Amino acid sequence: MVSGLAEAGWDITDVKAVLITHGHGDHMGLARRVREASGAWVAMHEADAVTAHAPGSLEEFQRASDENLRLRGGLAADFSATQQGQGPDASTFDDFALTVDRYLPDREKPLGAGSDLVSIHTPGHTLGHTSFFDSGRNVLLTGDHILPRITPNISPAPGQDDDLLGIYINSLRTLTDIPAEEVLPAHEYRFAGLTGRINGLLRHHEERLAEVMTAVHTSPGCTSVAVAEALKWSRPWDQMVGPQRRFAIGEAYSHLIHLEQTGYLVNKRLASNGNGVDSWYPLRDTGPKLL
Repeated sequence: MVSGLAEAGWDITDVKAVLITHGHGDHMGLARRVREASGAWVAMHEADAVTAHAPGSLEEFQRASDENLRLRGGLAADFSATQQGQGPDASTFDDFALTVDRYLPDREKPLGAGSDLVSIHTPGHTLGHTSFFDSGRNVLLTGDHILPRITPNISPAPGQDDDLLGIYINSLRTLTDIPAEEVLPAHEYRFAGLTGRINGLLRHHEERLAEVMTAVHTSPGCTSVAVAEALKWSRPWDQMVGPQRRFAIGEAYSHLIHLEQTGYLVNKRLASNGNGVDSWYPLRDTGPKLL
């Protein structure tokens, strides 16, 4: 980062503010070090800066993740698959414990009244996810909210049962009135055509909801893991290992929660097995339409 700033003619000490899109390690892991090196203030939306679901240590995080996998219906093969690959270690986990200096309110100018930059609360990927519209440059910085090719992962954290997918869908729709000529996401590449991409994401989730409904109709009483395994992914299920397996299960679970919250499915986790493991049954024949 220091060398990149130098190429643009700046020094790390010139940084005055750090605006964080959301509280995931790959988006805010350096913020504490940047503040130490520059004296800059750091801001993030309150919902991500103060979260009831954040574990205090790597060990707590792993225990909560394992219990979450059990409740979703994880079997021995799933626990084995999720342990493959590289996860967070204690040193990087500590960087995620960041106390911000300011919060980012919705539709305000975090850099001051004379700035063209507006923060826009776009929850879904996380509850505090924030995008930024720069009207002077006519660009929208979308973090993980809108990506050009892949769909952002929508997964409730362990112990979280919010309808994140429903929240995400509503957030997508709030951006259709932003007159941005270009979108700058946090992954992949910049692109034009904001409205078209929003419609593409809505279409994807409509198709995914239909897939989930089919899976539950095919196997009433199935677990969330069984539903995830029945869905179509970019690679075979046995190749979904490490964090990818957990992401896929979380993605399936977010769609199941949305269908439950909107009256298409019911989770009889206690009535069916008494151990709290998900047990899904259909209430309607088809899924909802998003477009």
